[in-house]
Amino acid sequence: MNQSLSWLHRGVSEIFPNQPESQDPNESLVARLHRAEGPLRVKLGIDPTGADIHLGHSIPVRKMRAFQDAGHTAVLIIGDFTAQIGDPTGKSEVRRQLTAEDVQRNAQTYLDQVRSILDFDTPGRLEIRYNSEWLSKLNLAKIQELLTTMTVGQMLAKEGFADRYEKGNPIYLHEFLYPLMQGYDSVAVQSDVELGGTDQKFNIAVGRDLQRYFGQVPQFGLLMPILLGTDGTQKMSKSLNNYVGLAEEPLSMYSKLEKIPDSLIEEYFELLTPLALNELPENPRDRQKLLATTVVAHQHGEEAAKEARLAAETLVQGDATQAEAVPEFSLAGVEFPAKLFYILNLSGLCASSSDARRQIKGGAVRLDGDRIADENLAFASVADLNHKVLQVGKKKFVRLVQS
Repeated sequence: MNQSLSWLHRGVSEIFPNQPESQDPNESLVARLHRAEGPLRVKLGIDPTGADIHLGHSIPVRKMRAFQDAGHTAVLIIGDFTAQIGDPTGKSEVRRQLTAEDVQRNAQTYLDQVRSILDFDTPGRLEIRYNSEWLSKLNLAKIQELLTTMTVGQMLAKEGFADRYEKGNPIYLHEFLYPLMQGYDSVAVQSDVELGGTDQKFNIAVGRDLQRYFGQVPQFGLLMPILLGTDGTQKMSKSLNNYVGLAEEPLSMYSKLEKIPDSLIEEYFELLTPLALNELPENPRDRQKLLATTVVAHQHGEEAAKEARLAAETLVQGDATQAEAVPEFSLAGVEFPAKLFYILNLSGLCASSSDARRQIKGGAVRLDGDRIADENLAFASVADLNHKVLQVGKKKFVRLVQS
């Protein structure tokens, strides 16, 4: 089934266990793949706690597609039950609990967004499961049985719990259930391999323990790096505004990716593209453009990627050959410091200051391709805006100039 396993190790931080276990007949994941008589069941759980998936979330999804292409079965678990608890991993306080309606709405948007990555069409290549199918049916006796498989000490060894305990931050009992619920998912779908970020090792290991407890062969864990955001310093996150969303328009996606810091370029190529790392352009600027074009093409198609690149060169870089396509607006009469909503109104891009505020809140306003979320954003001097492109929607834009 697998002629070459080079795809398995690309962009992977750890595969565990990597040594033979006396109680486990699998020598290693590679050996298991080579001798598999049928497709392995490769699990990835996604909790629909928000509406958007960004490129960081897409990394294990892309690895799942690689397993599909190698002939294995992807088991995508929509955590409609666990999302109402919330994964405590990496959180310094309890997560807000979502309603069933929130989760259902988010789940549909998640599926719409991963459709561009996963193979939804080939028979036998994809199972979509909702973990409420089995978790909602657990009675108190079964939950008590699950609780007996772990100690409080083991739970407090989990990253995040230990920090919160030491700092005196509350840890609620329902949060202890999360790793057990995620682990029980592996039992319910009889997972052979579970994918996740490096922050999911504890949860995946719990799944192994529960499978062993229930008489199943323990799954392998395959961990991938946590993608740093466009700022180059912190992990990609919507709350930090350093993310690139899968559902973003091609121009916005391209504009963000072509500005990725040089230090992240190779990692982004490895994790987000199939391109050979030893064949990348030497010039850093050419690498940025190739990265942006490749990722946008994967999400939106080759033609959309070409149009996004041309638009970015026209709008953001100020291509002199197409300068007439970008009307200019002089900031000479603007008194600084000035708020962006005022400039939007003054430039004619918005009908009024209140309209400008609404457009910003609605996510329609971009500055040099970056979406603006703060309706009270202000700029100290004209130099902060000189030669930048201010855009509302898809067709309304001006180049801001000092005089």
